[in-house]
Amino acid sequence: MNKWMIALLLCTSGGGVGADVITVPAGAFAMGCSAGDTGCESDEGPPGGVMVDVPAFRLDRHEATVSDYRACVEAGKCSEPLTNERNQYCNYAAAGRDDHPVNCIDWQDAQQYCHWRGGRLPWEAEWEKAARAGSASRYPQGQSIDCAHAILDDGTTHGSAGNELDGCGEDRTWPVGSRPANALGFFDMHGNVGEWTSNWYAADALVTLYANGDLSGPAVSAQRVARGGSWDEERENLRSSFRNTKPPEQGSAIYGSIGFRCAYPGS
Repeated sequence: MNKWMIALLLCTSGGGVGADVITVPAGAFAMGCSAGDTGCESDEGPPGGVMVDVPAFRLDRHEATVSDYRACVEAGKCSEPLTNERNQYCNYAAAGRDDHPVNCIDWQDAQQYCHWRGGRLPWEAEWEKAARAGSASRYPQGQSIDCAHAILDDGTTHGSAGNELDGCGEDRTWPVGSRPANALGFFDMHGNVGEWTSNWYAADALVTLYANGDLSGPAVSAQRVARGGSWDEERENLRSSFRNTKPPEQGSAIYGSIGFRCAYPGS
């Protein structure tokens, strides 16, 4: 085990926001297109990535659940997301899904929840550093991924939904933590639901902003960045470097594949 990994394990912390928060130490990592990945898109930067320095931060071990988010609604600090009555893929108010990730949620509502928790949505560079967990491959466990590692459409796994392969054959999300954690202890960074980040989208952000120390830019654009891929996406969209983009308000689109987790100051 290298020194960086030992430092992170020693820094696992409950802090003021509960024991399910992990501290990621400060340091640089190679962000973007993994070496040898022929599936990278132009906005993922050059092969092998670019070095991005990230200050220490803390991040939720799990995606925010329906139960977590309901507590904010009941406290009068959050607005309800779209419910299961509106769409079958929305988890809020769905029987038996309290431990599933909250989804069908606008960017601002996710950010408001994180503010209520004393945090914010993670910067895109923070998200990728935590998701890679020290890896340089397409996925944290190697060059491929399937339903043994994440909740996705892996093209082969069937379940109760018959011929529908989304959600590892269940055609929906799964409870958070249904697959093994990555090397840093984070669950579902890849699959289950994609996750909002704080950043507006810019195609060249990795090279022109993040690599030069601006982790919060650009100042504004038309879409926000979501990361990690989801239960209804195929392998390519679960790559550690893949950048999804969505308007911050879902409108009639219904973001059944988008949820979030929160980040907090490093100390």
